[in-house]
Amino acid sequence: MHQYRLGADLLGSSSAEKNLGVLVDSKLSMSQQCALVANKANGILGYIKKSVASRSRKVILPLYSALMRPHLEYCVQFWAPKFKKDRELLETVQRRATRMIRGLEHLCYEERLRALCLFSLEKWRLRGYLFNANKYLKGGCQEEGARLFSVVPSDRTRGNGHKLEYRKFYPNMRRNFFTVRVTEPWNRLPREAVESPPLEIFKTRLDVILCNLL
Repeated sequence: MHQYRLGADLLGSSSAEKNLGVLVDSKLSMSQQCALVANKANGILGYIKKSVASRSRKVILPLYSALMRPHLEYCVQFWAPKFKKDRELLETVQRRATRMIRGLEHLCYEERLRALCLFSLEKWRLRGYLFNANKYLKGGCQEEGARLFSVVPSDRTRGNGHKLEYRKFYPNMRRNFFTVRVTEPWNRLPREAVESPPLEIFKTRLDVILCNLL
């Protein structure tokens, strides 16, 4: 709320600013960013519908992956939607894209995802969170991870043996930070996934776990 000047000129204020492609508002709610991303992806989907005659899986799925998914995934670890309405808004984009594919129109969304070997966007975001947490804790970013996370020392057989300390915060905004958001799903991972040394093996085992996750 402070007024700033550049020389004699009074600088105007704004409720939202875009930085590195991410629209951040004064409340850090990220709802405007979610709406912006959904509009961009839906616009591209409209162009695909008008300009591409084929509705086969071999045509639509690569177009979706190359032209639309990058908008839905870019820097999502930072602007992760915390409100249900925002998550549903983004999921609707993938629902519409998968419904375009010939032969899948009559299936429900979950069955279309299984047929296409896709995750829901919410599950895909969770995959990215856990993969990045693994890089901070056991990969090439362990020095940074030691400052970001606190590992609970434990030799108990129950759990994965590498649980993170869950910190309580009164402001709801703080709970949506990456280091807090990823703690609970990381602690629920089985030991065989967390103790996978190479990142590629961790990714493979994580995909199997997420496939079985409702």
